[in-house]
Amino acid sequence: MTKTTRIFGANSVKVKKQKQPGCCLFCRRSVALSISPTLGDAPLRREKTRLAHFLRLLLYFLIALLCILSSPVLAKVPGSINSSFQVPINSLTLLAVAADPASLLEQGKVLYNTGKFAKAVEVLQQAVQAYKQQGENLRMAVTLSNLSLAYQELGAWSQAQQAITESLNLLKGQDKNQNLEIFAQSLDIQGCLQLTTGQAEAALETWRRTEEIYRQADNKSGVVRSLINQAQAWRTQGFYPRSVKTLEEVSQTLKSQPDSIEKTVSLRSLGDALLVLSDLEKSRQALEESLMIARHLQSSADIGASLFSLGNNALKQHDKAKAIAYYQQTIAASPSPLTKVQAQLNLFGLLIEDQQWAKVQALLPLIESQLDQLPLSRASIYAQVNFSQSLAKVKSGVLQASSQNSYSGFSTKDSAVLLASTIQQSRSLGDKRAEAYALKSLGGLYEETRQWSEAEDLTRQGLALVQSSNAPEITYTLQWQLGRLLWAQKDINGAIAAYDAAVDTLQSLRRDLVVNKDVVNQDVQFNFRDSVEPVYRQSVELLLKSQQGKPDEKILEKARQRIEALQLAELDDFFGEACLQGQRVTLDQVVDQDNPTAAIVYPIILEKELQVIVKIPKQPLQNYTTQISHTQVEKLLVELRKNLVNPTAIKAVQTHSHQVYNWLLKPIESQLQKSGVDTLVFVLDGPLRNLPMAALYDGKQYLVEKYAVALSVGLQLLNPKPLVKQQLRALTAGLTQPPPGFSKFTPLLAIKSEFDGISKAGVSTTSLLDRDFKKKNLESEIGAASFNIVHLATHGQFSSRLEDTFILDFDGQINVKDFDTLFRSQGKTIVELLVLSACQTATGDSRAALGLAGAAVRAGARSTIASLWQIDDESTAMFFTAFYRELKSGKITKAEAVHRAQLQLLKHPNYKAPSFWSAYVLIGNWL
Repeated sequence: MTKTTRIFGANSVKVKKQKQPGCCLFCRRSVALSISPTLGDAPLRREKTRLAHFLRLLLYFLIALLCILSSPVLAKVPGSINSSFQVPINSLTLLAVAADPASLLEQGKVLYNTGKFAKAVEVLQQAVQAYKQQGENLRMAVTLSNLSLAYQELGAWSQAQQAITESLNLLKGQDKNQNLEIFAQSLDIQGCLQLTTGQAEAALETWRRTEEIYRQADNKSGVVRSLINQAQAWRTQGFYPRSVKTLEEVSQTLKSQPDSIEKTVSLRSLGDALLVLSDLEKSRQALEESLMIARHLQSSADIGASLFSLGNNALKQHDKAKAIAYYQQTIAASPSPLTKVQAQLNLFGLLIEDQQWAKVQALLPLIESQLDQLPLSRASIYAQVNFSQSLAKVKSGVLQASSQNSYSGFSTKDSAVLLASTIQQSRSLGDKRAEAYALKSLGGLYEETRQWSEAEDLTRQGLALVQSSNAPEITYTLQWQLGRLLWAQKDINGAIAAYDAAVDTLQSLRRDLVVNKDVVNQDVQFNFRDSVEPVYRQSVELLLKSQQGKPDEKILEKARQRIEALQLAELDDFFGEACLQGQRVTLDQVVDQDNPTAAIVYPIILEKELQVIVKIPKQPLQNYTTQISHTQVEKLLVELRKNLVNPTAIKAVQTHSHQVYNWLLKPIESQLQKSGVDTLVFVLDGPLRNLPMAALYDGKQYLVEKYAVALSVGLQLLNPKPLVKQQLRALTAGLTQPPPGFSKFTPLLAIKSEFDGISKAGVSTTSLLDRDFKKKNLESEIGAASFNIVHLATHGQFSSRLEDTFILDFDGQINVKDFDTLFRSQGKTIVELLVLSACQTATGDSRAALGLAGAAVRAGARSTIASLWQIDDESTAMFFTAFYRELKSGKITKAEAVHRAQLQLLKHPNYKAPSFWSAYVLIGNWL
């Protein structure tokens, strides 16, 4: 069956629908293992543009990971960029007996090393025939395994499989005890073929066998190579922590040994795995060491591969100039056509982003010629799909930048035609993951040109390929694309069902993180903001629009739960593992039963509107809407945040915070008063989290003058109970002077006064000050005694980047990722209240409060008090003296204690400005 469709109003492309057989062992719907980045969202044009750009960069990264050892794959290190063609160990000696076949084998080696793979195949076939005539089965087996390698370089997978199968069958008939290493190296080549053709589990098992054989033969170098290959197989399946652990062990083993190919490969693999886990500094160090060794060995293929990986590292660190430099060096240094074209594609994307059309035009023919030379493989298919998407962007950008009616000077190739070709190539390769990716990408092109039915048909074909396989990473992107397409066609119920399916699939990924901590999906980790977050937001927008003008509590509850799922997924992404596990109580239950004077406010920032869902005690959920774009909302919030830290900008703060008050609270202010509400709990969204809600202004009063205010990370609390009934025991730790290397942080000279105030309030305290305040001492004290409060008076920073979220101790910094072991004992929460009294959100980071939420969650504390920006340390001492005095009274909640302490500062003649009293926020259990 052939379906002809049209794109860009001109070119026709033919894509044959794949016939789906019935239930049989070889059902074409059986396998699809990995994510393929989505193309974008046509109904929401701004999201689509940003999304497509980011996903293009993600695709470059994915291609690099797929071919992390992406040069000719050889007997010694299968999958390696850098090995040279070699007959397995001991075979050269054996081959010396037969001069003619041995000469052919040597000639094949030379041809292989110079990239003349087709000619190498011809010569090796002749050698095979010669050995066959002589009855030299062992030598023929060796030659067949290397013939398989040459076939793999040509993308001739069936011939490669036939050659390696024949080789292994011949070896099975030999004396294994005498030929263990030859057998192991042939298995190595089989593992490489399995991994390249998408059989990662089979490859892993094969390389485990080679490891056993090498250990039996006492070949330490072979064991190391097998472990490197196993790490690659783990990484391909998303088991990045396990891959890193293996590679770290290998690197440690090789550390004291001379430089070798194995050494540079293991370090590069380690660097790439760490990059996925966002450990960017360790990744850079491993990659730089790999490059240094490659240069020492004068291995041009390894030099190119390490430079390329360093470019990816620089790109993830947002250092565009350095990334471009590395990619240019890769293009110049690498002899590998695949590595070269990957670097060209990365550079191409950055040039398109900067609209450097002259350089884009110069690079285009080079990329086209390189792509044409690549043998058929998953990596080459992904490269072609990526190139087709870039071509569409070039066309769009050039037409927008000039008055020309065409971009004929750039390329004669058409994106849709290229994608249709990659679909056929994927089918010939038998790679369902690549086929689904290409189908989705072509569907995305039709989505952009509003050809809904064609786009829907292609998307459903992609879904048919993956729905029966365990491939949630690609499944959700297809479900999301289908949801957008149905929404665009006004099929609201169908669109909701598709979005629900996409969210459910994403939730299954989160559950996988909980069940298996070793699993980290690189795609979800790498582009959460652009390929995960929009799924939730668009879904919520669709749900709320489906109310048809009247509140529907079931829909509001579903929308609220979906935003909570987004909040939790964002934290999971921040840490690279699932957070907020354990028995939890819903906020609604707390409000209705335990604290009926508290109301919960859920603002949701959508593309063109601001939605607010409110829970007032004993009342059903309600919502209201302000029609305003998210860019306008973000612009005002950024301006307000800038003014809040300035004590002289009171008027500007009141003007902007009045506007935010009108959005969030004005529609329900009379209901709040009638219901006797005295505490407002906010579950904030996006950049709202960077703002203190206490500073909102109704035109006459700040919110703090009317209500106690608290924040919640999600819709549930961990075993909420009041602290007021317990005896207060605090561990206080502080640093008056920043440690060496952190001179940008100022001294905190009022810390002693702050600690004295806590003691005078009647709190039992144990203190660690200055040189006593070290991570090991803090952990020891928390583990040895029963403190329900930990009060840290030290500089710290909250950021949207895990590596930039930390507090300072005497020795340096303590990263937030270490908070779980620092503040917990045997997995049980022991801290009721964590106070971080001198921290700040990272300047210029619109999502910095994510780090604050992460710190609260990681510490496992039921409640956290922290400052959003650094403030006068004398006012800090005054605030906490008042806070603990109120808390010690045993009659009020933590939220009310914060409220009263803030009011005391507000009434002080020197601290009336919101910059002093509003910076403190209470997160978590407010009781």
